[in-house]
Amino acid sequence: MSISTDNRTEVLAKNLHFADESLTVELVDGRTITVPLSWYPRLVHATQQERENWEMLLNGEGFHWPDLNEDLSVDGFIKGRPSGESKRSFARWLKAKQEGRGLTIAELNAYDEAQSQSLAQVD
Repeated sequence: MSISTDNRTEVLAKNLHFADESLTVELVDGRTITVPLSWYPRLVHATQQERENWEMLLNGEGFHWPDLNEDLSVDGFIKGRPSGESKRSFARWLKAKQEGRGLTIAELNAYDEAQSQSLAQVD
């Protein structure tokens, strides 16, 4: 009996699209992967415009949403990996989003530092 082997090392995406409760990634080899949107809280809390504003990373290895500071890999989709973001990190991000503040790590850290300095001045 012979076993078929696959020598491909990379699986790349060519597109993605959203449905009400799912995200579907189209792969260059013709396959599609559909995952629950609930796996990615930042995308759940995004507007449709924010969700649709994505960029392809590394010729199809992943996706980046600049408005959300979110990066997801094709490898993660294939392996069925939901977001690994901690509840604390997501809560910090969501609060900043709701307040209209910057969402990058640098912007979140700068805000936290300013808050700490402000509290220190009160003491």
